[in-house]
Amino acid sequence: MILTALTSHFERLSEKGEVPSFGYSPQGVSYVIVLRRDGQIADIQPNFDTSGKKPKPRPLIVPRDLEGRTSGVRPYFLCDKTSYALGLSETSKRAKREHESFVDLHQSLLQEAHDEGLQALIRFLECWNPESPNPRAKFHEIKDTFVAFRLDGEKVYLHDKLEAYDIWTRYIEKGKETGLCLVTGRDTALTRLSPSIRGIHKNNLTDPDPKLVSFDKPTFRSYGKEQGGNAPLSEYAAFAYTTALNYLLQDNPARNQKVRVGDTTTVFWAEADNSQEAEAAESLYAELMDPPDDAQEAERLSIVMEKAAKGRPLEEIDPQLQGSTRFYVLGLAPNASRLAVRFWYANTLGDLTKNIGLHYRDLILEPAPWRAPPAVWRLLYETAAQRDAKNISPNLAGELMRAVITGRPYPRSLLATVIMRMRTDGDINGLRAALCKACLNRDHRIGTGNISKEVPMSLDPNETAPGYRLGRLFAVLEKVQNEAIGSVNASIADRFYASASATPAAVFGMLLNKAKSHLGTLRRKKGEGRARYLESQIGEIMDGLTPDLPRSLPLEEQGRFAVGYYHQRQAFYQKANKPDETPQETDAQ
Repeated sequence: MILTALTSHFERLSEKGEVPSFGYSPQGVSYVIVLRRDGQIADIQPNFDTSGKKPKPRPLIVPRDLEGRTSGVRPYFLCDKTSYALGLSETSKRAKREHESFVDLHQSLLQEAHDEGLQALIRFLECWNPESPNPRAKFHEIKDTFVAFRLDGEKVYLHDKLEAYDIWTRYIEKGKETGLCLVTGRDTALTRLSPSIRGIHKNNLTDPDPKLVSFDKPTFRSYGKEQGGNAPLSEYAAFAYTTALNYLLQDNPARNQKVRVGDTTTVFWAEADNSQEAEAAESLYAELMDPPDDAQEAERLSIVMEKAAKGRPLEEIDPQLQGSTRFYVLGLAPNASRLAVRFWYANTLGDLTKNIGLHYRDLILEPAPWRAPPAVWRLLYETAAQRDAKNISPNLAGELMRAVITGRPYPRSLLATVIMRMRTDGDINGLRAALCKACLNRDHRIGTGNISKEVPMSLDPNETAPGYRLGRLFAVLEKVQNEAIGSVNASIADRFYASASATPAAVFGMLLNKAKSHLGTLRRKKGEGRARYLESQIGEIMDGLTPDLPRSLPLEEQGRFAVGYYHQRQAFYQKANKPDETPQETDAQ
């Protein structure tokens, strides 16, 4: 399914001229050798892009062997390094052998060519002597660069000639084992090795150019099949899917079809009736995955997510968006010398946006702890020690992304990881509380995890869940300490959050006794009104708890504890109009 979808995408890109034709690929070419019809060199022209600070070889679409070139001697067709094309090199110790292989390949392929330019190249190779080049030509400047050829008086490179294309495509399929291609369904030449994939984050990769499909050990073989015989792919299909994937993996801000989450590189593309609809769908998904910081754009995106979660037609959001548009999301991660598929999603744009909208609805808290809806990568930072990307669990990143785009339950390890981080570093922030709420509410909505009811979006004084109430109580006790004695080196949250959220019976008795002392101090400093208000808050919360506090809280209730703590703590920093509150209650956090 993945390879078939990528091959279809290649064919659409090829129709628009955005990717090379079968058997061709981009290559930076530094110089162009201009040949006369008698095979002599007429000129050597530089081919550099000088728009940047430093000149770079200008890329050309040239013939390329599908299996690539590793350590052996393997010439390329009509465009190659000078060690192959001319036998000249400052670095290669086998330049003579490389040039001889280049000559043999072209003599065998072009011996019956009718094009004048191809005939001129044969004459050049017959009379060219690498050991005595023309001293007036500056061959020392072009050594170890890629060169292409062109006939004097013509603008078309030799590799772009129609006859050259026919010769090359016949050659790369000649002599290959034939069979049924699993992607195209045609009986055609099969590839032995799939081309490499470029653009994946290199962490944990032993091969700088890994493959998506490969078989290199006996344990991966069956029925005596070797290498590509284990998964028969035609030369065309192997070229098509890798070309499309490499195109998507390019760093191109204009397209923005690539997102990295943890160690997983995600690419996405749409299949629509026209390019405008496809681009609109891809642009929407890119924004949903990495929301903008601009306040107006963030507000617009929040409205889009809310409508999508309610199942509203996408046409209401943008006439270019069609809910029936096919959409594909592929997550790839490094895995030794090959790539691992973290997740694969193929569905309609309507279902995809609805799933992402539900993710946001599960996540949202009031007051919102963000200006723009948080991206998945931003959430993952909250699960990592020291918020370092290197500490993000690779499996958790892939499973969380899969849950977001499919609407399935969040990974079971997500809630445990977030709670562990809060207990370890004592940072109970809005994003972490939102993740706890999302895990619990999704399990309740889907019917997994034995969650009896949802976690409230905003502060709910009537919520009776013990974890939520104990979280609120802990926030009030922290507030009492802060107002009574001011800033301290270690607050009760720093010292007791972990034990209070896990084993409340062992901690809250002592904390309540301390609160009585703090309230006495507060009465002396600020008067009876403020102390009475906070005392009433403690009483209201305690009224909803049983006299015997739980000895321990299960993981789900620890998640509610974090949300209750966040809600109550934020309530102290919002503007209030209650007559018994002093001005301190209206200060900003």
